[in-house]
Amino acid sequence: MRIISGKYKGRRIMPPKNLPVRPTTDMSKEALFNVLNNHFNFSELSVLELFAGTGSISYEFASRGSAPILCIDGDMGCVNFIKKTAKEFDFDITAIKSDVFKFLEKHRGTYDLIFADPPYGMSQQEFEQIINLIFENELLDEEGMLVVEHSKYTKLEHAPNYSFQKNYGGSVFSFFEFETEEDDDENDFEEDDN
Repeated sequence: MRIISGKYKGRRIMPPKNLPVRPTTDMSKEALFNVLNNHFNFSELSVLELFAGTGSISYEFASRGSAPILCIDGDMGCVNFIKKTAKEFDFDITAIKSDVFKFLEKHRGTYDLIFADPPYGMSQQEFEQIINLIFENELLDEEGMLVVEHSKYTKLEHAPNYSFQKNYGGSVFSFFEFETEEDDDENDFEEDDN
């Protein structure tokens, strides 16, 4: 896999073949960051990556100047690989081995962007539980965004704070964000002028 943009654009990263992962393809990754580019200035963006696998998404954020970044994965091999890569590139990435559901129940912290890439075989209910835990435990900043990668067979449009989705081949990115009240406020000001 390679880093597609930022300071380390074009650099290849070679994860061990025995890691239990399904990395996001370069094409999907590029499309995802094109969307995020319209919403965020990556510099100083705090990021949480769940089911981090090889850390591929976190390296993209780090290459673009985001920090700090926290990666969570249940596999020690993945966690060790992320730590090794972060050290090699001098990225501000911390990797922790943990069951993601237990982490979301106990963790206290707020992030500008949360990216979750659970195994595609996970149940609809488990996908929804991830989203609910993130919002219930206030892990996402009010201006932040949650991105969940899933297969086309998992439907998340009805989940709380759903905003929009993008399809790339067999992968779907669903985006979640808090609704803003700015539009209502603007209308109030217009009425007050009379």
